[in-house]
Amino acid sequence: MDPYFSDLFAERIGGKMFGKDTAIYKFEKIKRAKRAAVAAHPELPLIDMGVGEPDEMAFPMVVDALHREACKKENRFYADNGCAEFKQAVADYMKELYGVELDPATEINHSMGSKAALSLLPTCFINPGDVSLMTTPGYGVMGTWTTYLGGRVVKMPLTRENGFFPDFSKISEADRKAAKLVYLNYPNNPTGTVATPEFYDQAIAFAKEIHALLVIDAAYAPLNFRGKPLSIFSRPGGKDVAVELHSMSKGFNMTGWRLGWVCGNADAVKAFATVKDNADSGQFLAIQKASVEALKAQSTITPKINEKYLRRLTALTKTLQELGFQAQVPGGSFYLYVGIPKATADGKTFANAEEFSQWLITTKLISTVPWDDAGSFVRFSATFEAADLAQESAVLDEVRNRLSTSKFIF
Repeated sequence: MDPYFSDLFAERIGGKMFGKDTAIYKFEKIKRAKRAAVAAHPELPLIDMGVGEPDEMAFPMVVDALHREACKKENRFYADNGCAEFKQAVADYMKELYGVELDPATEINHSMGSKAALSLLPTCFINPGDVSLMTTPGYGVMGTWTTYLGGRVVKMPLTRENGFFPDFSKISEADRKAAKLVYLNYPNNPTGTVATPEFYDQAIAFAKEIHALLVIDAAYAPLNFRGKPLSIFSRPGGKDVAVELHSMSKGFNMTGWRLGWVCGNADAVKAFATVKDNADSGQFLAIQKASVEALKAQSTITPKINEKYLRRLTALTKTLQELGFQAQVPGGSFYLYVGIPKATADGKTFANAEEFSQWLITTKLISTVPWDDAGSFVRFSATFEAADLAQESAVLDEVRNRLSTSKFIF
């Protein structure tokens, strides 16, 4: 690292120590382990069940729409805070799928993916000393930006004992007073738990009690295996205290397109749009307009995606149950979250999920994601590569074969 910059880096990214930290992020550890395992066993294909994005590309009709819109000269301009066609399509989609009414002019604004939205929302609300309440394990972007801004993150553990819902009663009085944002993500990554109307009612009451904004990360909301997908705006008072972040990624196979939206409380949406207007110039208009075609066809597209993931997760759950894991088909998402074994019968022990995940990669060439935030669990993803049903069955059979060579002790 050039010493010229050592006094220039902001403390939020390490200051003088930036670039000198030897700690390795767990996803980098996974990447390194995968490379080493493939090199050591070139004859055995790696089964990657750690990928958090769809294994298929967008549907042909949507790709065709993108080509058509990209060829139009008028779509070359800056999109700023989004085009009216996309906002109206979102409003229609939210009414059709979730049964909620939103004003496209004041209660919807596009984002360049949920990650971008989660990074910008804290800049709208967090001052030094303020608190963001965050579920853990989970997606930490909003927490990272809270600390960047001088705020503080208070973790709300998701435990099996509490159904993988946060226990609001355990938040201290001091943290309640300092809280500005409450982050919830359902269907949940990584647990696959789906929100209930009763839970959302509790969250709304809690937000009103502590005078905070609920930030509902609904990126996986369309991937619901138990009845109709749920929006917090279908619950009384939801729009008074919440914004919901939706995405084209998970329910439409459009991860790399980087398009989503923030919707809900008009004042909060306006604040997001104001900050966003100073952060980017909007997503390519052709992508927004192609996404209109996807949103209109949600009743055709998303059920096919749901069917695939539910089929894969059901088969994987059965295999893991037969091997002794306490596995249950999730209520939504494309993740299966299971507690790790203590050991194998031949004497290998596991102190935590990271050790078990590394062992799976090294000895079985099966990649998962470990979580040691609230107990020790690994996350299997149903987004593994398989071109058709025959390949899908072959992959799942191979997972069974590889895991069956070990006897697990729980």
